[in-house]
Amino acid sequence: MLPVVADAQTGTDIGRAPTLTIERYPESWSYLADPTQRTGRWTEPFKYIPLSANGSTYLTTGLEVRSRYEGHANVRWGAAPDDGYVWHRFMPYADFHVGKLRLFAQPIVSGISGVRRAKRPVDTTGADMLQAFVEVETDVAEAISLRLSAGRKLISLGAGRFVDTRYGPNIPQAFDGFDLSLTGKAWQVKALYSRPVDNKLDDFDDRTSTQKSLWGVYATRWLGETPTNGLDVYYLGLRDRNAVYDQGAGKELVHTIGTRIFGDTGSRYWNLEGAVQHGTFAGHRRAAWGIGGEIGYRFSQVPLQPDLRLSADVISGDDDPDDPELGTLNPLFPRGKYFVSQSPIGPRNLIHVRPSITIHPCKDVELSLSGSAYWRQSTGDGIYAISGALVRSGKDSDARFIGTQAEIAIAWQATPELNLAASVGLFDPGTFIRETGPSQVIKLVGVMANYRF
Repeated sequence: MLPVVADAQTGTDIGRAPTLTIERYPESWSYLADPTQRTGRWTEPFKYIPLSANGSTYLTTGLEVRSRYEGHANVRWGAAPDDGYVWHRFMPYADFHVGKLRLFAQPIVSGISGVRRAKRPVDTTGADMLQAFVEVETDVAEAISLRLSAGRKLISLGAGRFVDTRYGPNIPQAFDGFDLSLTGKAWQVKALYSRPVDNKLDDFDDRTSTQKSLWGVYATRWLGETPTNGLDVYYLGLRDRNAVYDQGAGKELVHTIGTRIFGDTGSRYWNLEGAVQHGTFAGHRRAAWGIGGEIGYRFSQVPLQPDLRLSADVISGDDDPDDPELGTLNPLFPRGKYFVSQSPIGPRNLIHVRPSITIHPCKDVELSLSGSAYWRQSTGDGIYAISGALVRSGKDSDARFIGTQAEIAIAWQATPELNLAASVGLFDPGTFIRETGPSQVIKLVGVMANYRF
């Protein structure tokens, strides 16, 4: 459980949740049982509501209200009509603790306005249950605890390259299943088995997927006194009864083995990850791989406190569509905003380089400028959206260069609860796009208001 203090509610990070945590259940507010720990913030009476004299039974509540406008001109480089809409979501939650037992529930009420195309599952799910699970914790040895949970919940592993919450779009990705965590002083091992939730457009009609299932073990060793530096090792399995690639469609079994090293000294930070995949696709062998990460440096003692960052990925694609062996990496359930706040392509068959700079014009404002370049890793494969849908087939071009994207984004933490953000981006098509269909410049605009406590 993460101890949450008042300072953790402030600060701005364009690439992550504006305040608090995304999943909400990792937050622990039990320290507010001590009156000396209270700051007088108006939200504190909602974060710790004692229900017993000794404080072991208590309730935590909270809320997220978000509206986000997105405008897309020249969708898919002009292959689809222009698109513009406003996403809305309302997500209250209640976290009930009785000793070592907890019950967590978070419904979602969602909608989309102004859209003219057909609505998608990431646009709205009406009113439904986003998270609902029961969890029990026990001590199994000195300084070692075991936590077991079952139900529906948001899950994020590591940097979110393979399993994440899909927080950026309107409807986050939840999973139905169970997970257990064994935690020591400097390590944690998590095991899980779950199925993704298939979101439907009407009220209370979301269902456990019958197409996909996910399982695995994720281990972390912290390399210091705090969890800011560490090493991850993991195995993740995926079964998909109807996977679709440029090569074709079929049943897929994917085994992913990977490792990640991460760290943050306050000025320097790094996050480097590599993985290999094997398994079967449409009855034939599959073998894929990917490496990626980011390194950065914060100049916290100079004006504007610039933060320089370099991100890069090399993600395998299939080298021969006529060979039944598949070489395209499957990113499973990756972050919803994988590269920048809005991107038409995702992490399959890709080489990606993105330098960026973030400055702080004042204490609670961040201004970020980034430029990205994209190439196909294999000229025998197409390019894909973050969802995994095929965007352009690679069968009609031998060109590797996809194009460049530039984005400027700004975020203001107006209060500890209210975050306001906006972004503008352009995607200039490269040779591959020009040789395979419409090739106009994509223009992207996003404006968001997010209130959370």
